[in-house]
Amino acid sequence: MEQKLPLPPFSYETAIEKIQLAEDAWNSQDPERVSKAYTIDSEWRNRNQFVNGREEIVQFLTQKWKREKNYKLKKEYWAHTENRIAVRFEYEYQDLEGNWFRAYGNENWEFDANGLMQKRFASINDLSIKEEERKL
Repeated sequence: MEQKLPLPPFSYETAIEKIQLAEDAWNSQDPERVSKAYTIDSEWRNRNQFVNGREEIVQFLTQKWKREKNYKLKKEYWAHTENRIAVRFEYEYQDLEGNWFRAYGNENWEFDANGLMQKRFASINDLSIKEEERKL
């Protein structure tokens, strides 16, 4: 049976560990690696897009990282319950024309008993920045 440690129910420490693992995976910009943290039938809302299942996650992330160059993400703990974690995040990227952006947002995550994320709801806003304003 497929598992992704740490497993719920989460303590503060294991929620922080889960968040760091997610940050590391996303910063790898490897869609296959990222997709392995989600259930086969995972449900996402990412901005105004709905993504369902690992196959669509891989397709979504492949396209995302073709458009978002020099991607760097930082996630921070917000709250947790037994099988849910809420994070705030910011990431910076450069578009295909060389313009820099910082994206801010919140994510709500829900995990199954095997530690795989079954739901991810992300609200994200982009801010145009100058290269000298980069923080990450």
